[in-house]
Amino acid sequence: MSWARRFNGYAVLGVLTVAVLLVLAPFLAVVVNAVKTPGDYAAHGPLSWPHGLSLAGIVDFWFRVDFGEKLWNSFLIIGSVAVLGVAVSVLNAYALGIGRLRGRTAFLVFFLLANLLPQEALAYPLYYLSKEVGLYNGRLVLVIIFTAIQSAFGTYLLSSVYASFPRELLEAAELDGAGRLRTLVRVVVPVSWPSLSVLFTFFFIWTWNEFFLPLIFLISNDLQTVPVALGVLQGERQMDATTTSASALMGIVPAVLFFLIFQRTLSRGVMAGAAK
Repeated sequence: MSWARRFNGYAVLGVLTVAVLLVLAPFLAVVVNAVKTPGDYAAHGPLSWPHGLSLAGIVDFWFRVDFGEKLWNSFLIIGSVAVLGVAVSVLNAYALGIGRLRGRTAFLVFFLLANLLPQEALAYPLYYLSKEVGLYNGRLVLVIIFTAIQSAFGTYLLSSVYASFPRELLEAAELDGAGRLRTLVRVVVPVSWPSLSVLFTFFFIWTWNEFFLPLIFLISNDLQTVPVALGVLQGERQMDATTTSASALMGIVPAVLFFLIFQRTLSRGVMAGAAK
């Protein structure tokens, strides 16, 4: 290996290392300040290393907002949205991409425009409708809304994937006497499973970070999600700096853990799509 190529490799590695450190620096600052005492923070500032490990801020935040309840609300809503969003996306994309539904282009344009529509434009109509049908201030209304929002993107994405689905597999299933539903369950879904796993991961992370619509539709404290609970508590200015850092840490840890658990699934799905 020539010196020039070796130097280029070290240079790229150095740049990537600096980039990773810049990305991790805010997270490290949150972790460091979350385990400080208020006195330590006041005496040495936010950038100093803690002089002792204190979990008082984390414990105080946990019981102040009943974090276990908020965590359950988030996982219940987000898990339902991720599963239902993928299911609806598959059914829609199967009809548009493989079934070649008449007016396919118009439907795809509709789903594309639905992705571009800001949530602020949906707030009042959805609020009015949820009041009329008696779903306001309940988890179900958010499950329905976010399933529709996420499946619009999922339909648009999967339609292009299913448009190039191997026709020989579909013909073989038809020769074996499989109907459309059985072909979908036994052939299409297993073959496209890497793409579906990526979609599930994206839906989970995107819905976890949602704040605007849950703030509008969940006014009861016992129904709030983690981001809403964090925003409401910080807006009331009832926490010191260490408890605020602890709240930020507790808010991002579940999403980071989920991403780390499904990182291999996500990587395989992306690589499978690239190879395809």
